[in-house]
Amino acid sequence: KALIKLISHYQIYSPSHLDFQSLLLSPALFPSPFFLPIISAFHRHPSFPLFVSPACNDLVASGRDRKPNALVQVAVIDPHKQHLVSHACTEIVEANKDPMFLTGVTFPSEYPASPETLVKLTVYDAKDKSQESSNLLGSATFSVGDLLRAKDERLTLSLRSSDGACTAGTVVVSRLKMGEMEEVDVDHITTDIPSQKCPLVCESASHACNERENPLSGPVFKNPVCKVYRFQTVDSKWMLVREQMEECTLSFSIPKQLLSLYIQEDMGRVQDLRELGELSPHWDNLRKEVVTRYGGLISSYQETLAELDKVTGRSFKPSCCKAQKSLEFIPINLHTQRMRVTCPRKTDTIYDIVTVGAPAAHFQGFKCGGLQRLLSRYEAEKKSTAYQCIYYSPEHTAKAQEVLSTMSILQPLITNLADQLLQAAQEHSSTGLRDALKMLSDKTEQFVHTLKDELVKSALLALHAAQPGYGLPGHKSIPHHKEYDEEEWDRVWANVAKCLNGVIAMVDKLQEEESNTSSLPPLIFPVGDWREQLCPLVTRLKDCVMEVVEKAKKAMTFVLLQEAACSIPQGFLLQQRRDVVFSQALAALACGFIMRLYAGMQDKSFLRQLHLVGLVAQFESLLSTYSEEIGMLEDMEFGISDLRRVLFKITEAKTEDISELQPLVCGRRDHFTVEVPLPRLVFQTLPEEIKEGKPLQVFPVLFNVGINEQQTIAERFGDISLQERINQKNFEILEAYYKSLSEKVPLECLPCFQTQSDIKELLETLGQNVVTKKRKNVEILWIAGMICRRLNGIRFTSCKSAKDRTSMSVTLEQCALLRDEHQLSKDFFIRALDCMRSSDYFVQQKKYLLLQAATVTRALFLILTFSNYRIFWTISHNFFFFFFFFFFTHLTCFYNEATYMCIFTVILSSCH
Repeated sequence: KALIKLISHYQIYSPSHLDFQSLLLSPALFPSPFFLPIISAFHRHPSFPLFVSPACNDLVASGRDRKPNALVQVAVIDPHKQHLVSHACTEIVEANKDPMFLTGVTFPSEYPASPETLVKLTVYDAKDKSQESSNLLGSATFSVGDLLRAKDERLTLSLRSSDGACTAGTVVVSRLKMGEMEEVDVDHITTDIPSQKCPLVCESASHACNERENPLSGPVFKNPVCKVYRFQTVDSKWMLVREQMEECTLSFSIPKQLLSLYIQEDMGRVQDLRELGELSPHWDNLRKEVVTRYGGLISSYQETLAELDKVTGRSFKPSCCKAQKSLEFIPINLHTQRMRVTCPRKTDTIYDIVTVGAPAAHFQGFKCGGLQRLLSRYEAEKKSTAYQCIYYSPEHTAKAQEVLSTMSILQPLITNLADQLLQAAQEHSSTGLRDALKMLSDKTEQFVHTLKDELVKSALLALHAAQPGYGLPGHKSIPHHKEYDEEEWDRVWANVAKCLNGVIAMVDKLQEEESNTSSLPPLIFPVGDWREQLCPLVTRLKDCVMEVVEKAKKAMTFVLLQEAACSIPQGFLLQQRRDVVFSQALAALACGFIMRLYAGMQDKSFLRQLHLVGLVAQFESLLSTYSEEIGMLEDMEFGISDLRRVLFKITEAKTEDISELQPLVCGRRDHFTVEVPLPRLVFQTLPEEIKEGKPLQVFPVLFNVGINEQQTIAERFGDISLQERINQKNFEILEAYYKSLSEKVPLECLPCFQTQSDIKELLETLGQNVVTKKRKNVEILWIAGMICRRLNGIRFTSCKSAKDRTSMSVTLEQCALLRDEHQLSKDFFIRALDCMRSSDYFVQQKKYLLLQAATVTRALFLILTFSNYRIFWTISHNFFFFFFFFFFTHLTCFYNEATYMCIFTVILSSCH
């Protein structure tokens, strides 16, 4: 109806006569607060930030014998842009004619209010918490300039009813600067229903809502959404809490870079297969089939990359697109959440967390399980098809990939060091000669050690047997060395060591001659002498290295040919699935790493820990071990595990252009490096080890505890061994990380918390909970999160789509931190939790992600799942729930998500 009225205004008035101010001042136009979010995307005039937190006095409800359930809708009009903008809605304060709202309304720095901006406060009486039915009580309008000019920067406004005939109460607007905690008579503020006399609070100036603690976040994080709350502490003071959610541009940039690298790697693999030379008909046919499969994979990735290049204006993938083929490499709902707490006479504290949907191949589905089951079944089937090729175990295949990767790194490095040696010889620099020789010797020895492997010899034998004239292979396992003449390989391999020894001997000779004749004039020794004597030996060394690389590369490529030939077509499908999952996981990890790096840029202890040990990245998963979520968890386990192949490197940006601060990914599937560029001035403040390009490690760990109704079914009738195995395995990784950290970094360098729980004791408690048989043991998640924060780690929270379960987890963790670290009053804990959950960022996500009322999903979630993680309506207590649950599970084949949830909500409400 409100939309029809707005359209009528557009039809009646021409654009030149359209009066936006009168439109805003007309409360009859908006009889319900649910229309306003539709137009909340309008642009705001930039000027300065403003925070607003309302309170009302003497509200008059529609019924004389009842007190109103009040909520306030805040909207503004910018006279310069003539845009009507809705910012937010407060929480509902039930049965109170003098409500004080804990939820604030923000005007962030990207879209701030100007002195000419008009602010309209509309008060509604909500008949229930779902806000589906509400009555307009009254509204008031003021300009920001009036507020700033008012005495003590405080305004008292009358609320006018829709017809303007009577006063519905008053609202007080005041301004409060960040850090200046207003002394409020707390006796008037309780968690029950007595009168509340606290005025509306406006916060401005010194700290913007969207003021980033580090200006570097611009190229990576965007589109902030901010909320402000005031909560009471145990000593009757007030803390100011600011939540900020941002999108991450890495949601698309990291997957696009990975796709390019995948295409480049697979095209290189095809070229290597073609360079194997002439093969017998059997092996040549297998090679052609494998090349065809690689071509299909490359074509598919190229199409996906082309589709992603067409996507503009979007920084994340909404959950409604999780099964879309063109977006399968993109993580679901990747966002950063930051809570900043300001307490009287204390330093501000920041708590960061990254929320993301479970990294999984949603487009490919989970009918046959996830990666864990698929790979196990694949290895068993591969052995049965090995009759047409030589079977290599997964360990041999991984080793072949490692050898290829190591050679691709060491061969150009050895060539470069050899050139440096010649340059030092030309300059007649003894010190430079000695240093270059040491590095050349180390890398050459590492190169020789890598190739001193039985797999290389056996692969050369297999390749020799696959050439024309040797017939079909008759082996189902790796051939023995006695069947192959190793003299040629031994000669080539030994020549590298001989050449290196020759170079070392020549350098020693030159330095000895220099020391013996140091008293003679330098002109007796021409500058070119050393280089002329070294050049033939160095050239011979480089030639021998190239010859060894050529033979070993063909041998390892032949091993991978066997792997690919034995796995057609399933192996390529699994590789694609693994690529998809890893892409989503890496985008989330890069987002969390950069967020943590920006926050700790001034913390010397953190930077020391970063380059000495690395960071722990703790992924908290809320997936159940029932139905398709088992497959998601299996995918997620492999995706998180594959992140151990990732290193980070901090580099100096080439220019001051903000676009140069986007992270870059390089490498191949068995090893990736993410380069994080920083501006020159910031880069110069880092420790020398980081500035020199030292690789920075991240230790990902995954802990999963299912908490929804499907987990109840799994625990009573199903199998939760997957969850138990994951938690036990990752606990051991976390324990090993702490041991390494305690050996290299003083524990005094770690952050301090009010709850002085020893990390070692927390680890012991976590270990006990991991092995304890307890249903929905969420203490595992709580303790793991506490340990992560105390270890300067990166926190992630995931569920299927990073909406309902994730929002419950994040808000519960935030309130627990306020209680434990900032003395949040226990009387305010539940109200603070309800306040955050009723107006948190996830509700705003759904308004434009699912294109449906967020309250529908939230109502379903609250009825069905839990409060504070605990189920208050047990499934087994209601026979009808089982009937409707299984009946409407099948309806998902015919209804979309929104329709299904609406129907399900009605059914559950009836059951309840």
